[in-house]
Amino acid sequence: MIVLLGAAGRIKGDWLSYSQSDLNAAKAEGYNTLNVIVSDPSSYTAADVETFKRKFAEAGLEIGQTNGAYGGALVSDDEDERKGAIKFLQDMCRLTVELGSPNTYLRPGSLNPGGAWTPHPENRSERVFDRLVNSAKQASAVADQVGAKIATEGGVVCPVYSARRMRDFIDAVGSPSLGFNQDPVNFVASLDEAYDLKPFLQEFFDLLGHVTWGAHAKDFQVMTKLLVHFEEEEIGPGLIPHDYFLTEMQKVAPDAHVLIEHLPADRYADAITEFKVFSDRAGIVWDEPNPPSV
Repeated sequence: MIVLLGAAGRIKGDWLSYSQSDLNAAKAEGYNTLNVIVSDPSSYTAADVETFKRKFAEAGLEIGQTNGAYGGALVSDDEDERKGAIKFLQDMCRLTVELGSPNTYLRPGSLNPGGAWTPHPENRSERVFDRLVNSAKQASAVADQVGAKIATEGGVVCPVYSARRMRDFIDAVGSPSLGFNQDPVNFVASLDEAYDLKPFLQEFFDLLGHVTWGAHAKDFQVMTKLLVHFEEEEIGPGLIPHDYFLTEMQKVAPDAHVLIEHLPADRYADAITEFKVFSDRAGIVWDEPNPPSV
């Protein structure tokens, strides 16, 4: 059994603006948990937290992973920007515990001013890796204190670009609070991997299964181009063997929420239907949510 099937990005905007009607609509589509997008984790009240929990409880939803809008500054060359991102993530840890969320998301970042998920010649350098480790150690110290979990996302364009590099990063930080957010599409870097995905996926399960706190589900295609080019695809016609992915997730991380992501709001209903074809094939039994008590 994998605990919950949910969505990331199903509701746009900051958590304080989530409406009861949007939460009810997500529940009606079959989702049992949703991620929580936070613009400022230092600006909220106890009443805000209670109101938010009540909305989720009324919808019959469990509060999912929190995602903070701190960009890619954990590896920034600007020390003030980096310190600001570290404090943001530390504050996210505190809010995550108050909300009863299972984990908060760590975005490794990039030196590219174009965005956190864009390449840069130095993103794979040791100095950037070491800076990310230092930032994560400071954030994890607070997570350790308050009882939060931090789920690290990665990808081929960022400083943690493979299963091995992610394991090295988590080991270097050395915190029991820091783990991995499984999102395999982000890491596909070659045609060899794209056309033979099971051994590619298995490396993540082997190296990181014991520290996998959550997962994102999406898909991709190889585009018909002269140069190698991948594009995200809706779940169903893409290349990810989701039934295999879920079978292995169940073995190594049965408590992890799986969140479908990167879709327009009007495509989430179809996406969960398609995804459940794979989960049924894998024999996955999804748990019912445990809404917040208020």
